[in-house]
Amino acid sequence: MAEGENEVRWDGLCSRDSTTRETALENIRQIILRKTEYLRSVKETPCRPSDGLSNAVSLDGLNKLLAHLLMLSKRCPFKDVREKSAFILKSIQELGIRIPRPLGHGPSRFIPEKEILQVGSEDAQMHALFADSFAALGRLDNITLVMVFHPQYLESFLKTQHYLLQMDGPLPLHYRHYIGIMAAARHQCSYLVNLHVNDFLHVGGDPKWLNGLENAPQKLQNLGELNKVLAHRPWLITKEHIEGLLKAEEHSWSLAELVHAVVLLTHYHSLASFTFGCGISPEIHCDGGHTFRPPSVSNYCICDITNGNHSVDEMQVNSAGNVSVSDSFFEVEALMEKMRQLQECRDEEEASQEEMASRFEIEKRESMFVFSSDDEEVTPARDVSRHFEDTSYGYKDFSRHGMHVPTFRVQDYCWEDHGYSLVNRLYPDVGQLIDEKFHIAYNLTYNTMAMHKDVDTSMLRRAIWNYIHCMFGIRYDDYDYGEINQLLDRSFKVYIKTVVCTPEKVTKRMYDSFWRQFKHSEKVHVNLLLIEARMQAELLYALRAITRYMT
Repeated sequence: MAEGENEVRWDGLCSRDSTTRETALENIRQIILRKTEYLRSVKETPCRPSDGLSNAVSLDGLNKLLAHLLMLSKRCPFKDVREKSAFILKSIQELGIRIPRPLGHGPSRFIPEKEILQVGSEDAQMHALFADSFAALGRLDNITLVMVFHPQYLESFLKTQHYLLQMDGPLPLHYRHYIGIMAAARHQCSYLVNLHVNDFLHVGGDPKWLNGLENAPQKLQNLGELNKVLAHRPWLITKEHIEGLLKAEEHSWSLAELVHAVVLLTHYHSLASFTFGCGISPEIHCDGGHTFRPPSVSNYCICDITNGNHSVDEMQVNSAGNVSVSDSFFEVEALMEKMRQLQECRDEEEASQEEMASRFEIEKRESMFVFSSDDEEVTPARDVSRHFEDTSYGYKDFSRHGMHVPTFRVQDYCWEDHGYSLVNRLYPDVGQLIDEKFHIAYNLTYNTMAMHKDVDTSMLRRAIWNYIHCMFGIRYDDYDYGEINQLLDRSFKVYIKTVVCTPEKVTKRMYDSFWRQFKHSEKVHVNLLLIEARMQAELLYALRAITRYMT
């Protein structure tokens, strides 16, 4: 009975053809029944001590299959697969085998499940998007189900991610998933690490590499330094980092491979920010997403703490505090009024270049002192930290301890004029996909703010984007940084900085405490701005270093 989760062919369930799916489901049912009958027969016969380990392995293999079926019964976009998976689970339960149940309450710990689109209730256009995603990954993950608040962005995101992971490119498939693991591990994001460990094995990756970065090829180990600096202090990247990777003799990277790797690293650093920023729950079939224990009378379940560093108390507190509806309503009105006043000031007078530069330096300096009251070091778990080196290396503000980092002027090196063409030249079509994703995130608007309609939110969106770039030392000469302090209050700045710089420290309290009158869809929209601005900032530093090496 050696059939485990990895030996079962799930691919047929991704087909658009219902007959192919039906055949695949029947094969899966037969395998599960054989394993079940084997375990039942073992129970009924006396076993030698040496049989114990073998039986435990068989039970573990069956449990993984049942967990995967549970995921399909809840998350597959094809109704026939959902129903047949649920039927198989019920029939196994009737044979006396304990089946799993989901832990938690939906795709996000921060957003009530009833506010998230339920699989099976989507319209035809969304169903096509779900089916494409499921066909590509074999799952409809929780990130997708939260991003679905913004379908236009989700479509662009999925297209880009599919190209990076599965289409023709300089790097082999298993390298791509391993780089994803390395990047997510920098932020201790067990959610993404677990997903890509499974994907890495699925495409034929060597399980030994998963025992630690030191077991991976030297070429990947050499990428560790760039991963570290890019994730936490990208302003320190130099052309020497690039040269070290391109001139490592038999372990050298080609320029095209390196650009592919840099895009993957920045993609997964940013996706870790989204995972923590939106409180993404573990996938149903992964650790922390299901349990074989029957429900208990307690409301507490382990899923609340598996994907972050959150205390039980925090989960049970209404972390928005005792703020009245009228108070939070007033916050929205005050923000709208500030936007009106700033627009009037813009129309009346324009600050000088010297004044604009001074306001940037003030905002950059002030951003160093924005931190959460519960800001403390987080010790990474061993199963995550083994995928990277130097666990103590993290985010540090620019000028701490007297260090000065020169301002990065977008007028000298920007994505549109420099980064885009470099990426497209070395990794064709990817520059175009990333550029489209940046533009959709930056320009996305429904002209609403909380309960208000017909609102021009461009000023607010630009303030958020430019504040993130300001934290990274990136300056736009034509922007008045005085607007940031007018539009972004302290609780919002704390949330932004934590999501972007140290996402593993995000708490539900932080999520609840900013924009209290705004919808969850609007807070997800904020997260899309945060991750794309962060990705672009990292890319600018890395691509500038590559350009300097090349010239």
